[in-house]
Amino acid sequence: MPAKLAVFASVLRNRDLRRVEAAYVGFNVTEFATWLAMLVFAYRHGGATAASVVAVIQLLPAAIFAPFAAVMTDRYEPVRVLTAGYAAQAAAMAATATAIVASAPAPVAYIFAALAATMITITRPTQAALTPALARSPEELTATNVVSGWVENGSILGATAATGVLLGVSGPGLVFALCAAIGAVAALLVATVHGPGGLAAPDGGRASPVTESMAGFRAVARHTGPRLVVALLGVEFIIWGALDILFVVLALDVLHVGAGWVGYLNAAFAAGGVLGSGLALLLVGRRRLAPPIIGAMVVWGIAFVFIAAAPVVTLAVLLLALGGGARAILDVAARTLLQRITPADVLGRVFGVLEGIQMAALAAGAILVPPLIALGGANAALIGVGTLLPLAVLLLAARLITTDAGARVPIVEIALLRSVRLFASLPSPAIEGVARALEPVTADAGTVIISQGEQGDRYYVVADGEVEVFHDGQGVARLGRCEGFGEIALLQLVPRTATVTALSDVRLYALEKEAFVTAVTGHAPAARAAEGQISERRTALAQHRPAG
Repeated sequence: MPAKLAVFASVLRNRDLRRVEAAYVGFNVTEFATWLAMLVFAYRHGGATAASVVAVIQLLPAAIFAPFAAVMTDRYEPVRVLTAGYAAQAAAMAATATAIVASAPAPVAYIFAALAATMITITRPTQAALTPALARSPEELTATNVVSGWVENGSILGATAATGVLLGVSGPGLVFALCAAIGAVAALLVATVHGPGGLAAPDGGRASPVTESMAGFRAVARHTGPRLVVALLGVEFIIWGALDILFVVLALDVLHVGAGWVGYLNAAFAAGGVLGSGLALLLVGRRRLAPPIIGAMVVWGIAFVFIAAAPVVTLAVLLLALGGGARAILDVAARTLLQRITPADVLGRVFGVLEGIQMAALAAGAILVPPLIALGGANAALIGVGTLLPLAVLLLAARLITTDAGARVPIVEIALLRSVRLFASLPSPAIEGVARALEPVTADAGTVIISQGEQGDRYYVVADGEVEVFHDGQGVARLGRCEGFGEIALLQLVPRTATVTALSDVRLYALEKEAFVTAVTGHAPAARAAEGQISERRTALAQHRPAG
């Protein structure tokens, strides 16, 4: 545990991660406060049906927009995309507040709220792609996800409680106005983060946004692991969407405790999430994530089934807290697993697909509640949504365990690549992608690994032992651990300029030409490092002396 706490503390010492997480506090406050405020606003104008319809109006445009918005994350600098997203959210929330305070027709407020919800979909995919680039180790990345879970649930706890007070004292207009100000502060916080640049297209061109956005869908459709995790999270979001409406119904029509309790019931759920996020610290360094995912799904589902059995305020609060804790663990573990198994070059777009599915699932959950209430009341609705997760466990647990077992985390290879000049500047998602593509190669002393004049097809990194470089039969360099060779032929499309022979028994990692060229040319600092190294080595070859 001390080691896990040390990793956790390292996240807080990382200036850029600290700013991103501080902005994320504001994001979660505004997302959940405005969502609750708009549901109450709609409920007052037309009851549960109106609230459900307005939820769908907000969520469906967001679901459609999210996968396409995520293209910006992989194409442009994530920091700029995140800043622009926060600014757009703030502007839309300010417009919603103005419409409500000015007593404009309700549909006007609904439209602006839908615009705000749509802009919200920019944040999570961008942050999911940015934080691996800011983290300094795989363990720190997991710890960052834990911090994000704590931030999310802690923010929800504060936001929902404060929203309850504001709704009781004033109304939805004030909630939207304050959230607009918070969103502006979040934009200022992330604007100064030092993040990676956008990914350059290998051929210097760009595909259309539609084509690029489809890469995320193809990755989810093609790969069993991402598809499975996205499906499980989709079920989670359905339940969450249903609960948003159920909280309103429970507070106003079942428990008869007033509109303010819509926020307090959400706060109980968030309080459990805070505790669950603390337990999620145990996930740092954990190689297998399927057991906590499965356990959290079962606990969360059962908690809401028991609420139906005894709709008493005190017990409901405790069970909501239990469910919130399980949800926090599920979310952190599942998102971390998704980062581990998703190709780095489409990471942002896969999370964009997830964001779109999240919005669609929230809408589906909201639509699900009125028919269930009509059939058997709020208790039947709670039982119906509560059984979804246990059912998903029964259907998907075996495949989840298999996927988790196959999620190789190349910690040793990543550490090696971070010490290689050409790869040192790569952001974490890219360097992990390169690490996954490495192939181990061993060679006995005296073995010729590459020969001068042959065509190059691989780049090599020395993991152990020593090799010697010969040019025209003369030795010009010796290379050891964390040094690589073979880049000149791959990047300049010329025959091998030297022969490399194992001086001792060596252990190497080989990277195929396409993966090497894509990684190096797709990141400007890495490309500059390659140009510098090639220049130095060509000079050394010409002078027949070791490179410096």
